[in-house]
Amino acid sequence: MMTTDRSELPLFDVVVVGGGVNGAGIARDAAGRGLKVLLCEQHDLAAHASSSSTKLIHGGLRYLEFMEFNLVRKALAEREVLLAAAPHIMYPMRFVMPHDSSLRPAWMIRIGLFLYDHLARRRSLPGSAQIDLRRHAAGQPLQKSFRKGFEYSDGWVDDARLVILNALSAYEHGADIRPRTRCQSIASDKDGGWLVTLESASGDVSSVRARAVINAAGPWAALFNSSSAPGAARHGLRLVKGSHIVVPKLFDHVYAYIFQAADRRVIFAIPYEDNFTLIGTTDVEHHGSPADAKISPEETRYLCDEVNRYFSRAITPDDVVHSYSGVRPLLEDESTDARAVSRDYALDLTTTPAPLLSVFGGKITTYRVLAEEAVNRLCSAIGVTHDPWTASAPLPGGDLDGGDFDVFLHGLATRYPHLPAPLLHRLARAYGSRVIRILKDANTTADLGHEVCPGLFAAELDYLVSVEWATTAEDILWRRSKLGLHLPADAAGHVDNWLKSHRSAA
Repeated sequence: MMTTDRSELPLFDVVVVGGGVNGAGIARDAAGRGLKVLLCEQHDLAAHASSSSTKLIHGGLRYLEFMEFNLVRKALAEREVLLAAAPHIMYPMRFVMPHDSSLRPAWMIRIGLFLYDHLARRRSLPGSAQIDLRRHAAGQPLQKSFRKGFEYSDGWVDDARLVILNALSAYEHGADIRPRTRCQSIASDKDGGWLVTLESASGDVSSVRARAVINAAGPWAALFNSSSAPGAARHGLRLVKGSHIVVPKLFDHVYAYIFQAADRRVIFAIPYEDNFTLIGTTDVEHHGSPADAKISPEETRYLCDEVNRYFSRAITPDDVVHSYSGVRPLLEDESTDARAVSRDYALDLTTTPAPLLSVFGGKITTYRVLAEEAVNRLCSAIGVTHDPWTASAPLPGGDLDGGDFDVFLHGLATRYPHLPAPLLHRLARAYGSRVIRILKDANTTADLGHEVCPGLFAAELDYLVSVEWATTAEDILWRRSKLGLHLPADAAGHVDNWLKSHRSAA
């Protein structure tokens, strides 16, 4: 039952609406500055666009073609900041672009890569180079007609875990994190702030007070404003669906590919989860609820056809073992081509009747600077002064000695000599230095509790439920991990049964 005396309601400095990468990043930044923060998300954390990306930390080489120099510069500057913050879930990767002279001349690509190397300072990532595909390892799976190529550096990220780690950092700095809690409405509070009404997954309704609200609802941001604060925002959103397919691995080396598509888009083919290749993405206008986004047969065929122009081994839709789609909330513009819509972001701040900051657009690589800018503006709006702090702070689990994952993994193998190497590697990648909280003093896998599914033990499930807000098999098998790709079809049922028994025992 809702409290009628508003003075008795909890008071927060800010309520953040949206548990994607931007919302979690903002909550982390704000909580770390000493603000009292509540984050609410209507579904699971990272349930939508923030777990449906191409999983790259990159400047966006193709954005140079659309003169997005400021966006590319900002993203390039962030690459190494992020790589240093979480070397367990993010790491450098070399990308190879086979040259198709019918699409872009070599001189244009060289100029683009020169800009990519020099628009922002590189401290550790190697620069670009022209390569001979007849001699380079990445040339082996390609059709023999491709003789020349280019390689350059960017980074890989486990996008869903990036969201979880930001939410976890926010929580450890005092934030109240509430997944599966919908912001039902916001209304002007007589004391000059907001009255925020929240609805839990069970249907329970409660209210809190907030000095400010941040709308980081991603593809729902415009809808949130139109229903909660009509006329507040100066920007609209253009919803663009990006779809990906996963197939059995098409090559054995560590390089990723960036292919020039016939329609002048680019398609990535990336080593994925050891045994697979991730291929994407598309750009298709999306109408309807972002939660309903699914890959179409036409998108699947398009991705297969485009990679088949390059690889000697052709794939068909029958080879697809998994697919996913996410709706990107891009800034509305006048472009008729979805691929040309800007990936930059805008922040709208209105102060009447109380501070409401709306986040429009953005991309994973720039989430931290977006969050920093948003909290700077929030602090100014509510009249407090706190210095930014996230640029040099590791994310949970990212405090590896020297930032070297391989050194950390070697030390882990020395400490746990009787645990299987593949299990240690997976857990180290997911949890970094915090893997000790799962493994504790385990000598053998028997010390990790019941093996609910092959390689998934009760100790890890306990941690995911008690620390990382996991409540369903989908949370665990597809967002907190990608075990769904590796386990038998009945794995979700086994995990659901464990969760039910865990809840009944609690």
